[in-house]
Amino acid sequence: MSDAVRGASFPDMANAIRALSMDAVETAKSGHPGMPMGMADVATVLFTRFLRFDATAPRWPDRDRFVLSAGHGSMLLYALAYLLGYEDATIEEIKRFRQLGSRTAGHPEYGHISIAETTTGPLGQGIGNAVGMAMAEAHLAARFGSDLVDHHTYVIAGDGCLMEGVSQEAIALAGHLKLRKLIVLFDDNEISIDGPVSLADSTNQLLRFDASGWATTRVDGHDPNAVAEAIDAARASDRPSLIACRTVIGRGAPTKAGTAATHGSPLGADEVAGARKLLDWPHAPFVVPEPILAAWRQAGSRGVPARTAWAARLAASPKEAEFAKAISGDCAETANAAVRRLSASLVAAPQKVATRKASELALESLNAAIPETIGGSADLTGSNNTRTKGLETFTAGAYGGRYVYYGVREHGMAAAMNGMALHGGVIPYGGTFLAFADYCRPAIRLAALMGIRTIFVMTHDSIGLGEDGPTHQPVEHLASLRAIPNLKVYRPADAVETAECWALALGDRAGPSVIALTRQTLAPARLAVSDENMCARGAYIIADAPDPHVVLIATGSEVEIALEAQKKLACDKVRARVVSAPCFELFEAQPHDYRRKLLGKAPRVGVEAAIRQGWDVLLRRRDAFVGMTSFGASAPAGDLYAHFGITADRVAEAAKARLK
Repeated sequence: MSDAVRGASFPDMANAIRALSMDAVETAKSGHPGMPMGMADVATVLFTRFLRFDATAPRWPDRDRFVLSAGHGSMLLYALAYLLGYEDATIEEIKRFRQLGSRTAGHPEYGHISIAETTTGPLGQGIGNAVGMAMAEAHLAARFGSDLVDHHTYVIAGDGCLMEGVSQEAIALAGHLKLRKLIVLFDDNEISIDGPVSLADSTNQLLRFDASGWATTRVDGHDPNAVAEAIDAARASDRPSLIACRTVIGRGAPTKAGTAATHGSPLGADEVAGARKLLDWPHAPFVVPEPILAAWRQAGSRGVPARTAWAARLAASPKEAEFAKAISGDCAETANAAVRRLSASLVAAPQKVATRKASELALESLNAAIPETIGGSADLTGSNNTRTKGLETFTAGAYGGRYVYYGVREHGMAAAMNGMALHGGVIPYGGTFLAFADYCRPAIRLAALMGIRTIFVMTHDSIGLGEDGPTHQPVEHLASLRAIPNLKVYRPADAVETAECWALALGDRAGPSVIALTRQTLAPARLAVSDENMCARGAYIIADAPDPHVVLIATGSEVEIALEAQKKLACDKVRARVVSAPCFELFEAQPHDYRRKLLGKAPRVGVEAAIRQGWDVLLRRRDAFVGMTSFGASAPAGDLYAHFGITADRVAEAAKARLK
């Protein structure tokens, strides 16, 4: 078929994937051999003929991206990594498949092994990520030109990926945007865990994708020439492409091929032995004969000339430094400088604004200073305040724009933003209501698991949104988001804190952030200029009293209430310290001495228009909490705060009760 396979037949190269996959699953006594064995032919065509990459330089910015959305078939990816010569994919790692501490986890994990462009396993997420990667490629190509950015994004997805709702959000967005360099290879094996797909689904996937603006075709996934012709056609299309590859799950297994028995369990010793005979693979477990391995290694180095030529173009480009800066993702210094200037102006001329509006003010400065940011909203632009002056729309034929209208697709938006962050060169943020964080949650969790910088702007963060009622009033959402490891949840109290939280989110390349913002206006709380980003402490004294009798701790809109309660307590000669706690995660990371001195030994009262769960980092069991214990109601915001007892009087009463 190509120079890459000289010295070894195509069936031998594909069977190397099958053999490694069934051997690894058999050794681990768990795993999913069926998909790798079924898609081995498609993967061999893709990696030896089309995918542009260099196994010795896995982070080459202009490489093609490959996403295994059907992450349960991870041995397909690991077998490819070993065969192609990725340095961190040794045969020993293949033998340690699914073992503690191995690079070859049960599902591909970003950062564990270099061939994995994203963490997949929750089905459908990979398709959403791939849409974001294709968006990032299109944007960077518009910004820097095709000499520096010109690559495709390929996806292998299964029936399960396409059943997940997020896939519809993703493919509809991709079709609308005409992301022509996105190609999905559908493992159309008609089998799911429970048995035939027909038990649960009868969707004509080609018609479905066609209706969303994709080019579609169906091929025999075991005919390498047919697969190659379909990929050639897809690469020439002016739309994203779906290639439905009709395959036999577990191909090569003598009695289990084509059945659900191969999906998620080892084949068994007898079946593996039978497969070796059927595939004419007489070699010992984990042994790939030298001619076959050499052919694969040749495929792994096939992209070296292209990478070398690209590096020469980059070195000669007047945009070299700008491109390098974009790819590095380092914007902390720029963000901090912009926020310092903005904070000084806000202190000089205090404004009573909703923190969603304060976020817009911060973004006006940050978007102007950091060209890598790409904003968006799930059909709530005017409510989330995420579009700033000068941001053109990112749309089909105008990919240089920096603002995406995602439509009512919160999950698709979040997954696409993860893909953009993974691709590099752009910094995505996107908005919706905090109550709809649940629609984004699977993607937020994966962003935290991968440790990538995706920024989720969540407005209307409490009962303070008012008359829309309990369906839109988040009560448990802050607690549920704070429960996700490696996710920072920011809830700023005023315009200055909002700007500081934005600087922290942009400067954090090791994890995602949620910025929770109010609909209702808030009085300025920070009235003095500080050289330090106080929100970086997670919690800090915003108004003190000497030798306080009580410590009032609040977040976001409730800091205003705590400050008012401090004044009421002073009338009763009760000295209260007020602590603003915009980020629990950052506070928990502070030195013990700082935390001890800040909170002191006095009784504490926590104040937040949410449930108490998660407040243990700041409160002791005996301390009081003024917040929510039920869902909200439909009424003006002021009436709701009074109705639920989240008032300065209530806080003051709780403080005095703790002093008795």
